[in-house]
Amino acid sequence: MYKFSSKLRLFAIVCMVLGLIGLVFGFLSVPGTVEEANEILAAQEAHHSGGEAHHEDGAAHHEEGAEHHEEANFVDEVKGEPGYSERAMAGDKDMGHAAHEDGEHMEHVLHQMQTKPWSATFIAAFFFMMIALGTLVFYAIQNAAQAGWSPLLFRVMEGITAYLLPGSVIVLLVVIFAGEHFYPWMNHELVAEDEILQGKSGYLNFPFWLIRGIIYVAGWNLYRYFAVKNSRDLDTAEGLQPYKNIFKYSIYFLAFFIVTESTMAWDWFMSMTPHWYSTLFAWYIFASIIVSAVTVIAIVTVSLKAIGQLEFVNDSHLHDLAKFMFGFSVFWTYLWFGQFMLIWYANIPEEVTYFILRIQEYNPIFFGMLILNFVFPILILMNSDFKRVSWFVVIAGIIILVGHYIDIFLLVMPSTVGPYGSFGITELAALLFFLGLFIFTVGMGLSKVSLRPKNNPFLVESEHFHY
Repeated sequence: MYKFSSKLRLFAIVCMVLGLIGLVFGFLSVPGTVEEANEILAAQEAHHSGGEAHHEDGAAHHEEGAEHHEEANFVDEVKGEPGYSERAMAGDKDMGHAAHEDGEHMEHVLHQMQTKPWSATFIAAFFFMMIALGTLVFYAIQNAAQAGWSPLLFRVMEGITAYLLPGSVIVLLVVIFAGEHFYPWMNHELVAEDEILQGKSGYLNFPFWLIRGIIYVAGWNLYRYFAVKNSRDLDTAEGLQPYKNIFKYSIYFLAFFIVTESTMAWDWFMSMTPHWYSTLFAWYIFASIIVSAVTVIAIVTVSLKAIGQLEFVNDSHLHDLAKFMFGFSVFWTYLWFGQFMLIWYANIPEEVTYFILRIQEYNPIFFGMLILNFVFPILILMNSDFKRVSWFVVIAGIIILVGHYIDIFLLVMPSTVGPYGSFGITELAALLFFLGLFIFTVGMGLSKVSLRPKNNPFLVESEHFHY
C-alpha cells in the first residue's frame, strides 16, 4: 500500500504557501488608478527602448534649443494671422476629444492590468483541474469499453481524480468572482449598446451561466463519487454488481460529459471574446484535456514504480499509455491546424481577430507550442521501443504538459489582458500553489487504499497484458 511520504507532503505544503504569498502579492501590486497604469507603461517602454533612447538622447538635446527658438518665432507669426482665434478654439475641441478618447483607452488598459492576476490564477487552476477531469473521462472510457489492459491502473486514475472536487470548485469560484474582468457580456451597459451581445443574451446571462457552471461541477463530481465508491465495494463484493454499476454510470457520465464539456468551453473560454466563435473550439479544448490527463497518468505510474509500487504494472501498460500520448498529441495538432487554417484562409474579419492578437503579441509561444505539443512528442514517441522506456516517456510527458500549459495561457491571456500578458511572479505563484494542492490531494488519494484492485472481471487479462 502506498504511503504519502512526509518529504513530498512538506514539498506540497511549501509550494502552496509560497504560491499563496505570490498570489497575494500579485493582486496587491496591480495599479489602482490610470496614473499608476501610465507609470507602468512608461517604465516598460523605457525598459524596452532604453538603449536606443540613450543613443539618441545627445542628438535630441543638441537640437532642442534651435527647435524652441523656431517654435517661438512661428507662434508669434501665426498669432497675427486672421482667423487665429477660431482655429485655436477648433483645435482646443479636437484636443479635448482626443484627450477623452485617450482617457477611455487608459481606463481599458487599467482594467486589463487589473485582470492579469485573475487570469494567472484561472490558467493554473484550470490546468490542474483539467488533468483530473480528463483522467476521470479516460477512466470512464476504459470502464465503458470494458478494456482489458487498463484495470491495473484504475487506482492510479482514481487517485488523480481526487483533485477534481477541490479543483473544480476553485475554478468555478474564480470565474464567478472574476466576472467582468473575464466576460464583457456581464457588463450591462456594454450589452445595451451591442446588438450582437443582445442577441446572445438568452444564453449569455449570469443566472443561466451560473446554473450551468454548478451543473458541470456537480455532475462531474457525482460520477467520480459513485464510480470510486463502487470500485472500493468491488474489492470485497461477492458478485459483480459494483462492476455493473460502474459500467452503467460510466456510459451515463460520458454522455453527460460530451454535452457539458462543449458548453463549458463556450462558457468559460469562448465567451471571453463573445463576438468570436469557432465550431471546433470545444473539441480543441477536449484534446488538451485528454492528452494532459493521459500524460499525468503515465508520469504518476512511472513515479510509483520507481519507489517500488505498482510492481504488477509492466512496460506494455506504459507502452499503451505512451501510444495514447502520441495519438492525442497528433489529434490536438489536427484540430489546431484545422481551426487556424480555415479561419486564416477565409479571412473573415470577425473570425481572424482572435488569431491576429495572438500572432502579433504572442508570436513566439503561439507557434512555439506547436514544437512542444507536436514535434517533440512525434520525435520522442514515434519509435515503439521508446514508448517502453520510462525516462523517455517522462521527458515527453513534461514537454507535453509545458506545451499545454502554454495552450491554456494563450486561450486566456490575450482575451482578458490583451497585449499586456506575460509570465511573471503571479503566474509562477499560481503554478506553485495549484501544483502543491494537486500533489497533496493526489498523494492523499493514492494512500487511502491498496493500489492493486480486486475482483474486476478483466483483472487477469490486465495482469497478463503483453504487447
